[in-house]
Amino acid sequence: MSAASDYSDDKIKTLSSLEHIRARPGMYIGRMGNGSTPYDGIYILIKEVIDNSIDEFIMGCGKKIEITLDQKTVKIRDYGRGIPQGKLVDCVSQINTGGKFNSDVFQFSVGMNGVGTKAVNALSSSFIAESFREGKVKSATFEEGVLQSQKTAKTTEPNGTQITFTPSESLFGAYDFKPEFIEKRLWRYAYLNAGLNLYLNGTRYYSKNGLYDLINNEVGEERLFDIIHFADKNIEFAFCHVSNFDENYYSFVNGQYTNDGGTHLSAFKEGVSRGISEYANRKFDSNDVRKGIIGAISIRIKDPVFESQTKNKLGNTDVRSWIVQVVKDAIQDFLHKNTEIADVLIAKIEQNEKISKEIAAVKKTSKEAVRKMSFKIPKLKDCKYHFSDEFSPNKRTEQALANESSIFLTEGDSAAGSMVQCRNVLTQAIFSLKGKPQNVFNLSGASASRKLETLYKNEELFYIMQALGIEDGIDNLRYNRVIIATDADTDGMHIRILLLTYFLSYFEQLVRSGHIYILETPLYRVRNKTQILYCYSDEERDNSMRKLGKGAELTRFKGLGEISPSEFKQFIGNDIRLINVTVDHMNGIDEMMNFYMGNNTPERKGYILEHLI
Repeated sequence: MSAASDYSDDKIKTLSSLEHIRARPGMYIGRMGNGSTPYDGIYILIKEVIDNSIDEFIMGCGKKIEITLDQKTVKIRDYGRGIPQGKLVDCVSQINTGGKFNSDVFQFSVGMNGVGTKAVNALSSSFIAESFREGKVKSATFEEGVLQSQKTAKTTEPNGTQITFTPSESLFGAYDFKPEFIEKRLWRYAYLNAGLNLYLNGTRYYSKNGLYDLINNEVGEERLFDIIHFADKNIEFAFCHVSNFDENYYSFVNGQYTNDGGTHLSAFKEGVSRGISEYANRKFDSNDVRKGIIGAISIRIKDPVFESQTKNKLGNTDVRSWIVQVVKDAIQDFLHKNTEIADVLIAKIEQNEKISKEIAAVKKTSKEAVRKMSFKIPKLKDCKYHFSDEFSPNKRTEQALANESSIFLTEGDSAAGSMVQCRNVLTQAIFSLKGKPQNVFNLSGASASRKLETLYKNEELFYIMQALGIEDGIDNLRYNRVIIATDADTDGMHIRILLLTYFLSYFEQLVRSGHIYILETPLYRVRNKTQILYCYSDEERDNSMRKLGKGAELTRFKGLGEISPSEFKQFIGNDIRLINVTVDHMNGIDEMMNFYMGNNTPERKGYILEHLI
């Protein structure tokens, strides 16, 4: 039979909207995951439903959203206008059907513009949509994306929409919701929508002052002056400075957290620098203006263009000029009205200028040491595509591969050897550590120039920085995911902590932007003649031993190097398990790091012995 005859009419398939989502879920919600990271699909489903409710609030309809989490079932009730009942089924099952294509009904849409609720429906084992309007309630019930029933009845409930769903284990596998991830997202909704009441199982999330509250909760008493805050219909921003020299930002578009920034964040930075320079009538270096800044910006625009479906980075170029102008004018106006704050701000920038000169001198004297290092980074097995690569809009495949780029920081050559043999050479890079990195927190009391000098003189720390491309900040980060892959023993845990200390000390924004991960690998292998099970905990081990019964063979993996390349392939492939390293806020981070990584050995030893199980 010829290839042409095998490719016949009956091989062509037309999928319904929900069937297409179920067949290609990654196109709609990104990674599936098991709930271990805040970017896993089960949280995206919650987000898409809440986004619709937020859109109602933005349009002035409903000031309360109630979320109920009962094991694996989520119920979300808003008090907006309610989905038009005649189109209820279409609105939750037909792609490109919805009110968000009509700017008279929704001016600044947060959700997926006609896709979000359909994706939730398609990827749920059970999905119920209810619309309450003018004394009537209409409901539609689906199972695995298939309509089961619909009915209409009278009700005394106020207007609004209620969505109840259970993500499908046939698609997601075994998963668990982590309430802390949902709580963090609800706080962001609250900060971005001042006056909105959100409830999770009865607990209220509310902000009166918007982004002012976000920054205030981040910095607490560490701020050098009161927060500069501005808000109008299309833009809100807030910022202040603290005594250190790191830059940290939160950026949002139509309520979506853009953890990789984009044109709106770049414009905000420029507006801050120009506003302060013009107020002071001095040409400050923009880097000196921003050292030590904690800032947040939120904009609302009608046609946002993101670099991916998960909306991590804004691409609109037309927003730059008006953001720069608004930010610049608002800052000048604030500083003229608050001269005491202006004086403290200028003093901070002048201090930054002195530090910058010291740092420039260190870099100059370090160049000779850098030249002695190998131009090619030792121990790095690079991949083809990188997060910082730029592609034309028609090269979606290449852009998707760049977004998947990862670098594994591995413990020793044996683990790296297995990973190199089984990695995806297009998207996965390997960097092998020589041993335990230096504890850089011991430099916490040192000057900025001495801390930087240490970074340049320590070959391993320097090479990590160069491999990631973050010497001048994370804007040129080469890998979307920086994955710490160490043995599950005390030495491996210590290396994890040392690397996290390094990133928090030198590249805090890398952690805050969610790019750092811990690789989970199995502790045990349980097998018989017909089946192999990998276990990530003692509980999984015991269950697997019972499942395979008498004669099952148990292997304890002592290190990554003991796992063969053929086995390792699945642990860094489609079934990869990652723990995202997140920081809720920076308050208390220095104190925590000082306790665990500082020079207080007797105190730390006493604590460990007291709490040792």
